[in-house]
Amino acid sequence: MHADVHHLLHAAEAVELHSKAGEFRLPRASLRARIGWTLVEVGLRLTAQGRDTAATRTAAFHPA
Repeated sequence: MHADVHHLLHAAEAVELHSKAGEFRLPRASLRARIGWTLVEVGLRLTAQGRDTAATRTAAFHPA
């Protein structure tokens, strides 16, 4: 097969595959936003737990 013909067939197949893949792709902004807000929520929970744990440790070493 001639190189030019092979290249044209490959390019046509690539375009077709890209269009089919686009049908199944999730919107990136939505996915990024969900992951971002999930990470924020986890971070807030970890800092709240850290504050509670630090207060408990401080109270244990310095009784009132």
